[in-house]
Amino acid sequence: MTDTPIPALTFTDEELDYLGRTADALSAYLGKPVLAEVIDADETGFEWVVFGIPLDVGDDADDHVIVAIGGQNARIIGNKGGIDIKDGDIYDCEYLWAIQLSDLEGVRFIKVDHDGEEVAWSDDIGGILPFELSDEPVLDIDDDEDDSDEGDDDNSAFQPHPSSPVLH
Repeated sequence: MTDTPIPALTFTDEELDYLGRTADALSAYLGKPVLAEVIDADETGFEWVVFGIPLDVGDDADDHVIVAIGGQNARIIGNKGGIDIKDGDIYDCEYLWAIQLSDLEGVRFIKVDHDGEEVAWSDDIGGILPFELSDEPVLDIDDDEDDSDEGDDDNSAFQPHPSSPVLH
């Protein structure tokens, strides 16, 4: 009988795109760069991604849970919040949360908070992220419409995902 290694749990290209767009949306929402780094499955058997905000020079690291993002061959996804990250650069960041992959039945994604607690789990990645991201157009603007202030003031496209906790 031969032992065949169990394949590592890895993010799909679609999931990585979704996670990268989440980091970008958070950067816009918070007005600060948000970095997301994918950690490979070599040690744990599953990939995970960590989200963090790089500390400013005046930030006191003792006031935050700190995680190092970057380094040689780091897999940083998204647009990096406008930061030009060179291979080998390491940033001390305020840890926001992490998403790890799981092989539990009905649970592909587990969200881990800044205390290391598993706070959400889902088979759908959108169910544990703070924003609903979709490629669908948010609203259809008709050039012939009246530009008055009357009508729907629905800004739901800019709201946090309804099933996620508030970010502040």
